[in-house]
Amino acid sequence: MSPAATSFAAAAAATFAAPTAPSRACVLLPLHGGPGAPRRAVASVAVSTPRSAAAASFLERRESERALHFVKYQGLGNDFIMVDNRDSSVPKVTPEEAAKLCDRNFGIGADGVIFVMPGSNGADYTMRIFNSDGSEPEMCGNGVRCFARFISELENLQGTHSFTIHTGAGPIIPEIQSDGQVKVDMGKPILSGPDIPTKLPATKNKAVVQAELDVEGRTWHVTCVSMGNPHCVTFGAKDLKVLQVDDLKLSEIGPKFEHHEMFPARTNTEFVQVLSRSHLKMRVWERGAGATLACGTGACAVVVAAVLEGRAERKCVVDLPGGPLKIEWREDDNHVYMTGPAEAVFYGSVAH
Repeated sequence: MSPAATSFAAAAAATFAAPTAPSRACVLLPLHGGPGAPRRAVASVAVSTPRSAAAASFLERRESERALHFVKYQGLGNDFIMVDNRDSSVPKVTPEEAAKLCDRNFGIGADGVIFVMPGSNGADYTMRIFNSDGSEPEMCGNGVRCFARFISELENLQGTHSFTIHTGAGPIIPEIQSDGQVKVDMGKPILSGPDIPTKLPATKNKAVVQAELDVEGRTWHVTCVSMGNPHCVTFGAKDLKVLQVDDLKLSEIGPKFEHHEMFPARTNTEFVQVLSRSHLKMRVWERGAGATLACGTGACAVVVAAVLEGRAERKCVVDLPGGPLKIEWREDDNHVYMTGPAEAVFYGSVAH
């Protein structure tokens, strides 16, 4: 989407209207359904001029039924269902409904549902997110970038803009760049074990750095960081000095870290390969979402951990399966800054 994108209302109308050239629209599907009810996936259909009777009927039904309108956004493949919730401080769907929407076979498909809510505590907006399993994390780095781009569309903002977002991890300040990228001040990393939280003992100035973690008989060296949500970062195991992240069976090892007894609130886990002192490669197992293509807070935690372990400089490019992020942990203010893309994928409605 170009920086000169039209407003959300206009874009949504354009999606469902039938222009002279074919456009794409999202089928309206019921969100609620009892046991045994037929389950259908959200589909994409082509609409062309002249408008067919079926298409006209669909549009009339869309307007007459109570519907949840959404925009699907992605940041390096980490995808979210964005909901304009500015008229209420209560999410428009429940965690259980969010999990159904995120189902990639019987729903829209996403890593989470993000709600744009009225600001609180002096912030311009409030962000809440339900993961694909219905759990609610404190915040999400890639989600914040998608949130910022969604706001620019809702408010029809042009050029460079910044605003403050209230999250469960505290205030976050994204800035939309002139090239469409989003730079986010992610705040200060939390390094105190109990505040992350982790039960692992501190190894370096009250921080958990290169601590030993036994995972089913294998000893991993881990550094723990919170970016408002907990992260366990590892560059390898005691018997595995050089970690080749592409060789990992993430679906097998990831859950064992996430649910380890040393992490009372569960944890996100990043497996990292050092390509150079300014270039890192990671794969992530996200708490509540599983293996994802990108994790913004995880990339931030990885650079903090790499600096603490003496493996990298404070400014790095972090390669994720979905693409690269630019991360900087500034020494002057102790804040971590993340820069990366966020793009709209499609618009749709779900009967609600």
